[in-house]
Amino acid sequence: MDRQKSMEKGLLRKSLSIRERKFPNEDLFLETGLSRKSPRDITKKSPRDIIKKAQNDDGECRVTAIVFLSTFVAVSGSFCTGCGAGFSSGAQTGITKDLSLSVAEYSMFASVLTLGGLIGAVFSGKVADVLGRKRTMLFCEAFCLTGWLAVALAQDALWLDCGRLLLGIGVGLFSYVIPVYIAEIAPKHVRGSFVFANQLMQNCGIALFFIIGNFIPWRWLAIVGFVPCVLHVFCLFFIPESPRWLAKKGRDKECRSALQRLRGPDVDISREANTIRDTIELSELDGETRMAELFQRRYAYPLLIGVGLMFLQQLSGSSGVTYYASSLFQKGGFPSAIGTSVIATIMVPKAMLGTIIVDKLGRRTLLMSSCAAMGLSAFLLSVSYGFQSFGILPDLTPILTCIGVLGHIVSFAMGMGGLPWIIMAEIFPMNVKVSAGTLVTVTNWLFGWVITYTFNFMLQWNASGMFFIFSMVSAFSIVFIYFLVPETKGRSLEEIQALFTNSVQ
Repeated sequence: MDRQKSMEKGLLRKSLSIRERKFPNEDLFLETGLSRKSPRDITKKSPRDIIKKAQNDDGECRVTAIVFLSTFVAVSGSFCTGCGAGFSSGAQTGITKDLSLSVAEYSMFASVLTLGGLIGAVFSGKVADVLGRKRTMLFCEAFCLTGWLAVALAQDALWLDCGRLLLGIGVGLFSYVIPVYIAEIAPKHVRGSFVFANQLMQNCGIALFFIIGNFIPWRWLAIVGFVPCVLHVFCLFFIPESPRWLAKKGRDKECRSALQRLRGPDVDISREANTIRDTIELSELDGETRMAELFQRRYAYPLLIGVGLMFLQQLSGSSGVTYYASSLFQKGGFPSAIGTSVIATIMVPKAMLGTIIVDKLGRRTLLMSSCAAMGLSAFLLSVSYGFQSFGILPDLTPILTCIGVLGHIVSFAMGMGGLPWIIMAEIFPMNVKVSAGTLVTVTNWLFGWVITYTFNFMLQWNASGMFFIFSMVSAFSIVFIYFLVPETKGRSLEEIQALFTNSVQ
């Protein structure tokens, strides 16, 4: 074994000495472990060659403390997102009483978070590409901090809406940059679990606000949301930038430094660095793809998957159920304080379970299981409110309502909540990640705003019919996932992108 290693080292030295004689001005690339290739050399390398090369990247399988730290710091932004999502449920009674808001005014306040998310999503890809992943997260917190202060100090509906809108812009930017950053730094065999931690932390934020929203005034609840944003800003200074973004910007020495820091000081990262460089150079041959150029045959399949999953995620009613959980319990005759506390107690362990099993069961299995449970829960709510409207089995309505709301939120947290973001971060190559990621994120927030704004009105109009539609959407989601969504578990980003290229060819 020792003899084999010494032979390999000798061959490596020999190849480097040959390269130095052949390319005497290539010191930067020898130092960084990145290869300079002409466009002609890159075109000779097929997607299948990149797959084979990526499969041999043993150094990428190591999970270091800095990868854990970077992931935790990144998903702390998702905790801030969860606080924003959970705020509207716990604060509804206090805000409507103190500021004398109507149903329409409070619906606007609750849904303007998703409207702000839509605005943030429009610029998310470009901002993350220009500023980098780290600085984009800092940029997000500027909006979140200002938004929480505006809500806490609001004296009328206008200030409430402005604060919630600013918070939404920050959350919309977060929703793109966090999963992309984690996917770009995490080793492939744990990438799904690490990106799914995004959903776990979001659920922690929702759970916290569901519980404490029953006990503290809404202004203090906004101050509580302000605190983790400040801590997140401080922690962002201690994590590295994404190596893939640095490589895309031509900052090869910094790319190697960040990659070495992520993989460990004793790991040879030259092979992984070369794979990243090869893939980026291959994608750059076509140039940066604009939004108008995105609708080409070669991008149709990943675009259909990304947009389709976000569309179905929101049309399942997930945002409405989370934002108006208290209203659903009250309408069904179940104590809202008990209901939201039970949800908060269960949803975090369920999301933790999803984080553990996502790289064991795979994306497809977990997605279909989540959709099946969401569809069943929505159908139970449809039956529950149907019984209530006809005056049938009044004692059964609160029980069915509790099971339905609880089941819908928990099953969403286990799969459909986080997995579309994981897949979005995996399937798009670097040259279309900005435009495609922006389109996918905008789709999510656009339909999220439609659902959250109309939810209260539909609840008053026909609650049973609304949840029956949601259950049918979940059933269709299972069919969509089964036939169209591929399994990306255990593959590097370069392998996934090469496989999509092969599928078009």
